[in-house]
Amino acid sequence: MSREVAGSEELLNIGFGNYLVRARIVAIVSPTSQPMRRLREDAKEHGRLLDATQGRKTRSFILLDSHHLVLSAIQSETLKQRFCHEEAND
Repeated sequence: MSREVAGSEELLNIGFGNYLVRARIVAIVSPTSQPMRRLREDAKEHGRLLDATQGRKTRSFILLDSHHLVLSAIQSETLKQRFCHEEAND
């Protein structure tokens, strides 16, 4: 599931053909709490919101070191397992 790109950066599959550079990920969280909803609105207002859900229900938020917020349709637990599994294989 991980891919190597120029400069030996590893990518994490966040669903539907979308990938993020693993080293840039700060947190993977569930979007259900009110503080997370506010985080989403703040990111949208400041142009830092990236929607990778392909029109499906948002199931996780991925916060990047650039303060961008990425929406994913994959459960946060599934993304965590992918992230940890790929790290163990390195």
